[in-house]
Amino acid sequence: MATARRRLRRLAEVDEMLLAAQWAAVHGEPRDDRDPMIHPGGDGTPELREYALAELAMAQETHAMTARSLIADTLDLMHRLPRTWAVVAAGKCEPWVARRVAVISRPLLAGPVDLVDRAVSRAIAGHAPSTVLELARAKVIEADPETHAAERDRIRHERYVRLSRSDEFGYRHVIARVTAGDAAWVDATVERVAEILASTHGHDHNHDELRSIAMGWLARPVDLLKLLLDHAQTDASAEPEQPAWAPDHLADTVERLCALPTRKLAALRGRGHLFVHVTDAALRSGTGVARVEGVGPVMVEQLAELLGHADVTLQPVLDLAARPRSDAYEHPEPVKDHVWVQAGGDVFPFSPRSATRGQVDFDHSSPYDPAGPPGQTGPHNSGPLRRRHHRWKTHGRYRCRTAGPGRHLWQTPNGLCFLVDRSGTRRLDDDEAELMLSAPEGVEIHPDPGRWAHG
Repeated sequence: MATARRRLRRLAEVDEMLLAAQWAAVHGEPRDDRDPMIHPGGDGTPELREYALAELAMAQETHAMTARSLIADTLDLMHRLPRTWAVVAAGKCEPWVARRVAVISRPLLAGPVDLVDRAVSRAIAGHAPSTVLELARAKVIEADPETHAAERDRIRHERYVRLSRSDEFGYRHVIARVTAGDAAWVDATVERVAEILASTHGHDHNHDELRSIAMGWLARPVDLLKLLLDHAQTDASAEPEQPAWAPDHLADTVERLCALPTRKLAALRGRGHLFVHVTDAALRSGTGVARVEGVGPVMVEQLAELLGHADVTLQPVLDLAARPRSDAYEHPEPVKDHVWVQAGGDVFPFSPRSATRGQVDFDHSSPYDPAGPPGQTGPHNSGPLRRRHHRWKTHGRYRCRTAGPGRHLWQTPNGLCFLVDRSGTRRLDDDEAELMLSAPEGVEIHPDPGRWAHG
């Protein structure tokens, strides 16, 4: 029974991949000169209309980049790794493993990738996923060492440091891709600070907790330097006055730090922006939940931990009952603030609300008409969109209209309709869509949520 269900699940994933390949084939030619084509797969795979991605994603109730990955992996398997695809299509292996092999081998040209296909097709049905992926990486290097070297050079430009979404307790992951050498030094510094903190925190924190606290010290270089100096193990008879490993400017740097006034020392940490949304009741009581952009919900008491000892600049509270409007095409900053708070993030269907204010364009839901009536720019006709989503709406025949404060109605080129609001993205049936699309300007229609639940 377990074996049969596993095979059915695999074949269901294969059906989804076949549908993605069929969608790519249907949209394999541009409609006109302004219809851009993309090449999601590797060398030897067909092109696809970029504007077709979003509609497939909406139908699958997922993000467009997820749909793009599905199409790219499927086309790679069909056109570049046909032996491996035959094993996948028969339900004899996990499709996700084959898709990962497609990603690993994508930098290779169509000819050399055959070496990967032959090796993986013989192993993917009988070996653990980690073994198959390790084999694929080895064969990619063997198939084209020059491309691998070029890829290594390209990858160095893809180093990054990012923050995860906050969990419900106000904690986040710091995710970084750095060189092995830098990683070793960061790890050694964190370990050393954790050892020092153990003397004061060790009774109530395990070693991993201490390392987590130590990581926070890296963001406070002056405090960190003082901590390390206070706990330096000095032995004048064993070491010279300046260690051999120390840079020549070490003494001069320490002197400059000592000469800086307190405010300038604090400024070494740089400046950041933290957007906090909290009710007046929570402010008065000091209890409740606040929402921090890029972090998520936190207890009001935790705001002190987020702000630390930083200088805080407070921005005025927005009155969402107001309806600011402008005659200009460009959105004034007060209008942007209002639209951003009202929408809560990117308003494209199924788009994650992880974008920050600086990562979006403020787009007119109904196109701006220079000869039209005054007051076209405002929360009544605006929504934040990532640049990619903005371009799709402008050129990809996706229709949008504001359906109320923080509510946006979307229609795809083939007539699928979705409502995006604070509760997420919901598909509308034909009657609901027609009712909302035909509503006069300024009239809000709220379909019965129960119909969605049973639709």
